[in-house]
Formats: sequence, structure tokens, C-alpha cells
Amino acid sequence: MLTAERRQFILEILRRDKKVLSTELSAVLKVSEDTIRRDLRELAETGLLQRVHGGALLKSPATASYADRQKQAPKEKEAIARTAAKLVCTGQVVILDGGTTTLQVTRHLPLGLHATVITNSPPIAVALAEHPHIEVVMLGGQLYKKALMNVGTVTIETLRMIRADLCMLGVCSLHPEVGISVPNLDEAHVKRAMIAGSAEVVGLVTAEKLDTAAPYLVESIHALTYLVTAPTVSNNMLSAYKALGLTIIRDEHE
Repeated sequence: MLTAERRQFILEILRRDKKVLSTELSAVLKVSEDTIRRDLRELAETGLLQRVHGGALLKSPATASYADRQKQAPKEKEAIARTAAKLVCTGQVVILDGGTTTLQVTRHLPLGLHATVITNSPPIAVALAEHPHIEVVMLGGQLYKKALMNVGTVTIETLRMIRADLCMLGVCSLHPEVGISVPNLDEAHVKRAMIAGSAEVVGLVTAEKLDTAAPYLVESIHALTYLVTAPTVSNNMLSAYKALGLTIIRDEHE
């Protein structure tokens, strides 16, 4: 088998099984594990997968620019946002993490809602500027341009002073074994601080981000109180998350 054919086979197995193991690929393809590791390394360098210990997982689509991510799965994000907005209660202090799905949440918060929203996302702060009863607290920091969110020491230090009732976490990658991960180290530190300062954490996850991984770990799956996803996501796809005791919310009426 030619190198290109072998790597195409690896990608086909990855898409089918959502993960590949070096030992199994070595046995099936009858090549050394060193050869498989080299294949995985070069496929990772082209952005086609995420290497992990012993093999590889699907790579998160969240590496795209903010503008491109706004075009990804718009109907799914709309359904997730509509469901997630129902979790916000009057009088709460809510952290809205940066992201295109969390931005959608702002569009479904009732006009009669009285709450405080803390965010590191300039687009979210602007979207809530006209809401009559929501107080908006904008977290400072360095703008991470690719994701349009503030990160860094200033962001984290401010979050350490906050005790929120609820955090709506923008999830780049979610995997039952790896947990929550992101493509940027500064973003990982900010998300970790958001989780630490919140009584409940809601992960907003589209189907394409399930069973994927990114380079920087935020927390384990158990950091989430709820996982909100679209009604089109199959029970089979969610079975591993349910087995870990995660409460999954889908609006079956969408």
C-alpha cells in the first residue's frame, strides 16, 4: 500500500470510529508503529486530525476564523441557543463565554429578564447593549482576534473576583475521555477561570464538536453541569456522555 493510500485509510477509519489507535493500525496495515506515528504526525501537521497518546482523534472545527464559524451549522446553533436561554433566570449573574453559539443566546433572552451578564466577548457586549434590563460587565484583557474574545492575565484576575450563578461555556472540542479542550492556551486559562467561578456550567455543543479534541485541555467532562445540544444529534452520539452522568438538554420540539 502506498503512503497516500495508507493515510487515506487512516482518515476513513477515523471518520468512522471517531478515533484511531496506533497499535491497531500497525496490525491492520502491517507496518511498524513508527510508520503509523509518522503518518499521524504528518496528518496532524496538515490539520486533518488531533494526535493524542496512543493514536489520534478528530480535530475540532473551531480552528476556523470567527467569521467562518458564524457560517457553520447556523440552524443547529440557533436551536441550542434558544434552549440554553431558557436556563437563565431573573436576578442571576451569568457568564457568557465568547463564541458564535453564545452570541446566539443573547438573541433569545427575554426583554423582561433582569440579570447581570459578564462576558469577555465584544460582540456579545454589543448585542446586549440595547437590552432594557440586563447589566453588562465587559471583561478586559488582550483581544484574541481569531475568536473575538478577551484573554490574558487581566481577564483571569477579574474572573477570580466573580461568583456567578451560571456560565454558558463556548465549547470548541468535547470528548468523553479527553474532556473540554481548545486550540489556544490563553483561551484555556480563561475558560478554566470561568468554570471555577460558576455554580453551574452549561456547555453549548454542536454535533461537529462532539468527540473531537484540541491541543489545550480546559477541564474534564465532569466540569459541566449540563450539555445543551441540538435535537438532531442522535442518542447514539450522546451515549458515552450520558454514561458519565452528564445531564443532556435538547429541545425535542425544535
